[in-house]
This record gives sequence, C-alpha cells and structure tokens, in this order.
Amino acid sequence: MPLPYGFFRVDLPPHEYKKVNNNYPFDFEMSTSTELNQHHVKGEENWVDIRYSKLNASIYCSYMPVNNNLEKLLEDARRFVYKHSVKADGIGEKLFENPDKSVFGILYDLKGNTASSVQFVLTDSTKHFFRGSLYFENVPNKDSIAPMASYIREDILHLMESFEWKK
Repeated sequence: MPLPYGFFRVDLPPHEYKKVNNNYPFDFEMSTSTELNQHHVKGEENWVDIRYSKLNASIYCSYMPVNNNLEKLLEDARRFVYKHSVKADGIGEKLFENPDKSVFGILYDLKGNTASSVQFVLTDSTKHFFRGSLYFENVPNKDSIAPMASYIREDILHLMESFEWKK
C-alpha cells in the first residue's frame, strides 16, 4: 500500500535574541540560533548574512549609504521583490515605522513557491539604507518550508523592531 508523501518534522527552538556587537553603521538583535557572517562583496564591507544552519536558510543583508539616491535604492529593492511575481501567488507590503530611532521601512511577504518568502528594507531616509532577503537553500515548496518561513519571519520582525542606526 503506498504511503502519502510527507515532510520531515522540524523542531523549532524558542525565540531568543542577542544584540549584534559589530563595527557596522547599524545595530540590531538577532536570534541566538543564528550566526552572523560578513558577506564579502568587493567594495561593500557592511553586507552580512544571518545564517540559520539548522534550517538551511539565510537572511542576506546589504547596506548602502544614501547619497541623494534613496528613490533609486527603494525602486531597486522593489524590483528585486517583484521579480518573484512570476511564481508568487501574492505579494503583501507592510509599512514599518520607528520614528524614535529614525527607522522606516517595508516588509514584503511573498506567497507561493517563490525563491524568497520574506524581504524587507529599512532606511532613515537621509544617510542609510538596509535591505534583507530570506532564502532557503533548497527547491522552494511552500508547504514544506511554511513553518520555518513563519518562524524566521518572526525573527525578521524582531530584527526590524530592534534595529537602530549608529550616529
């Protein structure tokens, strides 16, 4: 008798956070079950990867200084998100504001079998721009990665809420 196709159960740890101590122009809190790796791109020393090794996923983060090009940076980020519209069942946008820390942004939720299920941008609108994208290192299947994507999305929300620019 054939058995129905199933997925491995993944036990997700409780959400716990630690402050990132670094020499970057920003600070945030990230999950204690992650590791922060500097992403080496020529000329871009403030790019980082937040790696979930047990979940086979990473949040790829890039930082750019704003030099009268905020509109272009925002449009590039939006274009990267909407490249997934071919496979996406829908793309939701949620505005984010923390005026006390001068942090403003957008959280993008991509539904369906997309390569990235969550992306976000943060800026102070004058000097700093930060972008992040969640990717799993396997073929996307929304049913199998949904619990892990939801878990990491909660960590991304915490990252956004704890994010601040260094003056």
